[in-house]
Amino acid sequence: MSARLIAGLVAAILIALVPLAASDYLLHIAVQILLWGFVYTAWAIMGRFGLVSLGHGAFLGIGGYVPALLWNFYDVTPWIGIPASVALAALLALAVAYPATRVRVVGHYYALVTLALGQVVALVIIALRDITGGSLGMTPRAVGFSWYALQFPAKSQFYLLALVVWIAGLAVWLWLDRGTGSRALEAINEDEAAAASIGINVMREKLRVTLISAALTALGGALFVQYLMYVNPETVAGVGVSLQIVFAAIAGGMYSLLGPTVGALFTIALTESLRIYFGTSFIGAANTIYGALLVLFIIFLPRGILGGIEALLARRPAALRG
Repeated sequence: MSARLIAGLVAAILIALVPLAASDYLLHIAVQILLWGFVYTAWAIMGRFGLVSLGHGAFLGIGGYVPALLWNFYDVTPWIGIPASVALAALLALAVAYPATRVRVVGHYYALVTLALGQVVALVIIALRDITGGSLGMTPRAVGFSWYALQFPAKSQFYLLALVVWIAGLAVWLWLDRGTGSRALEAINEDEAAAASIGINVMREKLRVTLISAALTALGGALFVQYLMYVNPETVAGVGVSLQIVFAAIAGGMYSLLGPTVGALFTIALTESLRIYFGTSFIGAANTIYGALLVLFIIFLPRGILGGIEALLARRPAALRG
């Protein structure tokens, strides 16, 4: 790991600690940035290698609902419910990714398969309204401050937990990026047949990164619901949240370590600004603007905000030497 990268990570962590001295509102925003940054990083682990998933809302929804249901109906602590949801999300990812990889479903066909997956999970949640609350959502049973229930009334306590999880997500990114599997996935992204011809196990590498991405996404969804103490299909499942994940990761820069977190900062700042300025007079404004901005980013800034800044800084020394 280079000294420049270490210095950047230390600076990012120090900046992330600043909100501890801020108001509850700023802490609330900071917790969301960290948790969504973690989820977007989980998606980018796949997306940066050409495995474009439009159905990560399925894994986010499983992570959000399973611990809450186990807690409400069976009094199972989230310390057990969250690992169970992560395992279930990974199992679902395996059930979809294995046959898709086996028959070589790639590109936009793979994206469509994942898109259908996200919608199926959302529809199942709505259909089981007697258990899940349907479109109205549900609230995990509140017990106040409790490590057993993973409930912290003070936002600063949950902020520290979110910070630890976010750092863990960055560590997984670096582990994958520095490993030999990263080179194999890059080769698969360039030409799958050529990669297989030189001895790369295409199925194993694809499944590995897919399962890791799905598991991390479920973990992020579980913690997000534990923080809000409320869950409904619109916020954690379905097409809308899946497209939000894709947009934020691309907008921030899915090829950069901190790019997805920059995307979280950008999207949350945009959402809060729209809420403040428009209130309830422009319902659906966020999704409309997300779609328009996604087109603009793909055309004019394909490496995202952070990727564009890094490219600009890389060109400056050459320009100065010239």
